[in-house]
Amino acid sequence: MNTIKYWIIPLCMLAFTSFAAWAQDQEEKPNNFTLDAELLTRGEIRHGGLSGNANDGDNKASFIVERTRLGLDYERTFLKTHITAQHSAVWGQAGKGSLNIYEAWAQLTARNGLFAKIGRQVLSYDDERIIGSDDWTEVALSHDLLKVGYENDIHKVHAMFAYNQNVESVDGGTVYRNGDKPYKAMQALWYHYDHPHVPFGASLLFMNLGLQGSEISDNPNKTNYQQLVGTYMSYRPANWSLEGSFYYQMGTSEDGVDIAAWMASVLGTYSPSRKLTLNAGYDRLSGDPYYNVPPKGYFGLVQHSTIKGFSPVYGTHHKFYGAMDFFYISTFKNGFSPGLQNFFAGLTYYPIKPLHIDATYHYFATATWLEDMSRSLGHEIELSVTYRPIKEVSISAGYSYMHGDETLERIECVDKGRNLHWAWLNVIIRPRFLQIKW
Repeated sequence: MNTIKYWIIPLCMLAFTSFAAWAQDQEEKPNNFTLDAELLTRGEIRHGGLSGNANDGDNKASFIVERTRLGLDYERTFLKTHITAQHSAVWGQAGKGSLNIYEAWAQLTARNGLFAKIGRQVLSYDDERIIGSDDWTEVALSHDLLKVGYENDIHKVHAMFAYNQNVESVDGGTVYRNGDKPYKAMQALWYHYDHPHVPFGASLLFMNLGLQGSEISDNPNKTNYQQLVGTYMSYRPANWSLEGSFYYQMGTSEDGVDIAAWMASVLGTYSPSRKLTLNAGYDRLSGDPYYNVPPKGYFGLVQHSTIKGFSPVYGTHHKFYGAMDFFYISTFKNGFSPGLQNFFAGLTYYPIKPLHIDATYHYFATATWLEDMSRSLGHEIELSVTYRPIKEVSISAGYSYMHGDETLERIECVDKGRNLHWAWLNVIIRPRFLQIKW
């Protein structure tokens, strides 16, 4: 593995430049340039949500966040480039917000379906459970990598290669800690089948992640590799659909501990009319056995030889495990996980075309047995309304209520209170300033 990593990126770069030279023979098309923006403003009132943020009495958190993106697109025959500058902050931060390049990539595409894409880019695959944009967060997620692949009307194959470092170092070694990206190296292969005349689709995903050894591991300078393999399938005939996924994790963690974890999900959707859609499903993410959280004033320690708590790595967690983000946004006590069971049901109602109303109920429980604790974590109810007065403007508002059980207090550091609330108002404006063809 160590030998391969020194050769894989140069070989991919060579393939990219060779592809560019070959693609120049394609038939010329007009140049197309666009300049657009995204202006997001969201106000929130939180009394709970995001592990450890629950308070007692009137000590509620309230704030307004903003995210501004400015995007440049250029496209011609075989070449497409995109650059997005992004600023995000809380109102009143006095210049302390985050300013960065969110996307900066170039893509070469041939008439036979081959393509190569290099640079900082957003990855979004299948239902975004494992790899997604996580666009609800202000900063969101993008990756520095090379992606090559092939696409036609039925088959899609993508191969991805990334290698990250803190600085351009001559003699500092290859230690990567506290960097902008969550991994040191990544290779992934994704295949998708989707026939235009068959209501069935299926994907296969393999991912190899290289993580820098943690400072408490036996060898902090060693890169530890973990793998994820799995599938996502969907069947969508007429006015109903069925989706399911299964993923398995193996390899070694940052601390040098073996990994053997899995997750499975199923989702059913039914639309009795154009105005109403019903859904229900179940998620199960494996957890560590003998997960131990001692009561206050006591000490407890469980030795784990294998990590069995599944990590949904770089997915859009806010979409799946409750809008209040109690799970898989922050870590559990002691670094291990009791896993999660998520039973949910909901509906979407369209009273008029530009307006839709969503309601969802979740029942959460741990996946593993807990000593002296119930598996039940609690119930969450979510309501949201979205209205689009014009194409460029989206206005949405939501409210979530969580009734947490005692177990939630023990494993998620929810202090003083189990009746937790969260309300928000979100405005997104996406103007297009300029479009030129020549």
